Amino acid sequence: MTSLAGTWHRLRQNGTAMICGGLLLGLVVVAFVGPLVSPNDYLQTDFDNLLSPPTITDMQVFGTDDLGRDLFVRSMLGVQVTILIAVVASAVSLVIGVIYGAVAGFVGGRVDAVMMRFVDTLYALPFIFFVILLMVAFERNILLIFVAIGAINWLDMARIVRGQTLSLREREFVAAARVTGVSSPRIIFRHIAPNLLGIVIVYVTLTIPQAILVESFLSFLGLGIQEPQTSLGALVNAGVNHMEGASWMLLIPAALLASILFCCNFLGDAMRDVFDARHTS
Repeated sequence: MTSLAGTWHRLRQNGTAMICGGLLLGLVVVAFVGPLVSPNDYLQTDFDNLLSPPTITDMQVFGTDDLGRDLFVRSMLGVQVTILIAVVASAVSLVIGVIYGAVAGFVGGRVDAVMMRFVDTLYALPFIFFVILLMVAFERNILLIFVAIGAINWLDMARIVRGQTLSLREREFVAAARVTGVSSPRIIFRHIAPNLLGIVIVYVTLTIPQAILVESFLSFLGLGIQEPQTSLGALVNAGVNHMEGASWMLLIPAALLASILFCCNFLGDAMRDVFDARHTS
């Protein structure tokens, strides 16, 4: 508890991190609450009000799209889907990467060499083209996007965790656990994994923007979220076609996407500084 309290105290002293965290939290709250209180539905069309600019009339503060749908509600739905995909995909990469990297680093020897050569082989594959082929060959749904993005992100996590585990396995508390007869799986999950918490938290905050970018790229190409659902990448793709006559269709989702990415990156940098300061103090 003391360690967590100290970490939180250091994080609170970083003004940029607190501002970014507040903005991100506020955006998430608005994204989930806004569509519930809005009188408009994300599927509701109004062909008499196509490409209407932002106005407070009828609570259409972001205007309407080319089908007369409320862009505020659709943008908030896009934020929901984008964040959901980023969090779940990062969680998938976290579970796979931590287990894979911890096992490789702790066991060492030939097992480590074989496991890491497998990772190096996967690194050599053009994963973005693999993901595109996967999305084209199979039905494009959210679950497949989770799998596709998670399959990319876990490689970096595994290498980072493996490097930290190589250092931790030589520590005294691990040697003491071995002497007392604790099994290797128990050492990994009860002694190694908790000491990886700092670096894992930092890296997760940095992989979330990466997952968001991959999802946005796929949706921009039309290979991600499909109608009637939407994401920020899909909204940006739709806005490009009307950027001259209805610039708000492009600028609003692009600004939301950029804000989320900036906030996540600043939070990741702040968390890294906090844990570096804790380790050097």
